Amino acid sequence: MLDNAKKAIGALTEIGIALLALAIVASLLVGPSNMAFLGDVVGNITALVSQLGSAGLAGLISLGVVLWLFRG
Repeated sequence: MLDNAKKAIGALTEIGIALLALAIVASLLVGPSNMAFLGDVVGNITALVSQLGSAGLAGLISLGVVLWLFRG
């Protein structure tokens, strides 16, 4: 039962990452102002990275936790 839940969550995470990659490419191709429902994906990611960078050690630890969660 727990294995099925892990597989389902893993599959949903992979779909989310694939959709994020698609949104980034589409935003770069057509520009953020033409993305009707997605908004400024690249700007949001840039702001997130900037916030993590300015947070110092806490940002580095947060980034490490996120990378640990997404490792395959």
